[in-house]
Amino acid sequence: MRVTFLGGTETVTGSKFLVETEHSRILIDCGLFQGYKWLRERNWQPLDLEVDELDAVILTHAHLDHSGYIPVLFKQGFRGPVFTHHATKNLCRILLADSGHIQEEDARYYSKHKLGKHAHPEPLYDRHTAENSIELFQSIDFDEPVEIKDCRFHLQPAGHILGAASIILEAEGKRIGFSGDVGRFSDVLMKAPRPLPALDHLLLESTYGNRQHSGIDPFKQLADVVNNVAHHGGVLLIPAFAVGRAQALQHMLASMMADEVIPEMPIYLDSPMAIKVSDVFCEFKDQHRLDRDQCHRMCNVVTYTRSVEESKALAGQTYPHIIIAGSGMATGGRILHHFKRLLGNNKTTVLFTGYQAGGTRGAKLVDGVDAVKIHGEWIPVRARIDSISGLSGHGDYMELTRWLKDSDLKPGTQIHLVHGDSEALEAFRVHLNENTRFAVNVAENKSVLHL
Repeated sequence: MRVTFLGGTETVTGSKFLVETEHSRILIDCGLFQGYKWLRERNWQPLDLEVDELDAVILTHAHLDHSGYIPVLFKQGFRGPVFTHHATKNLCRILLADSGHIQEEDARYYSKHKLGKHAHPEPLYDRHTAENSIELFQSIDFDEPVEIKDCRFHLQPAGHILGAASIILEAEGKRIGFSGDVGRFSDVLMKAPRPLPALDHLLLESTYGNRQHSGIDPFKQLADVVNNVAHHGGVLLIPAFAVGRAQALQHMLASMMADEVIPEMPIYLDSPMAIKVSDVFCEFKDQHRLDRDQCHRMCNVVTYTRSVEESKALAGQTYPHIIIAGSGMATGGRILHHFKRLLGNNKTTVLFTGYQAGGTRGAKLVDGVDAVKIHGEWIPVRARIDSISGLSGHGDYMELTRWLKDSDLKPGTQIHLVHGDSEALEAFRVHLNENTRFAVNVAENKSVLHL
């Protein structure tokens, strides 16, 4: 058996790992590259595999950096199964269609305004292709064994978001684990990740490999920001990921208003995708910490703006109010239109609630730039830029270390670090080699692991 690292190495996006045995070829995760332009351009480059020789894809979870390339495979002719958890299939039905729609809209906008270097910009894939690719999905339960020729695998809960899983795959006398994105032990919404069984090799995510989450209560952090906005009569813009983060924010705001920790004010969820995800969230109650009443309360306190007209109408709202909109790193979505309208207003507060990959608008704003480019136009930044750290869905390096030690991994288990920036990967490698008895290395892009 061998594993080729086709993405998710030396970067936090584009996760793709090709597993090959004597009789089978399986792609573990199928994600888009995001962030820096030189990374995004990889999405247009030919993938180093023959699509017609691929037997299956297995997804750890629904986030686009792990699933968003599936429509490209479909466009290229792939018609094999995509195995994943039921919740992940439901979420991918929403996320992939939205991804295709955004790419279509961006291409039309750039063509209309003659932006960029291409006379006729084309989307990587369109909404129709994304929707059709869902026909490939075969959803399964956690712990349900599946055989693909000479390989056998199952999924186990990893926390992080609904349906998120670690993949345990066995073939040719070896057992290899793919961590996917690993959640936290005290997440606001999700249950803790399950410890791993004994493995020969583990591909381990390293997003927070050089950082530790703040011990400050995220409810208090959010309350302080909201109360400051209420006091100054401004608007709070929260770029948020549609899956997990938007629902956590809904729950927190609803709870704090009910407890009178923050004043009542209008809250708008300006993301059709996040609205649909909230419905899925209440469907899979076994995977998160909220009871039925909390689910209903978090949905009822928020006004959903589904249409473009409803989104535009928010410009006429009186202050103060809160707008939650995608995307979480401000790379696209409706948050950009609110940015164009409100970033130049010093009464505006922009609150980032999660990791901002290098090269994204979110990262640039957090770094304190004076202006950001949106749809070809430079927008001055006079708004207050804030962030809270307690809502990340990724375990930090200490939580990941705890997860490994709680698992049945034997000394000498080979750990290959993936899905992290270079600084995080190296720091995590040093930490694990100094504090555990595992053999740890950093996986290199396009490298091949022979098992």
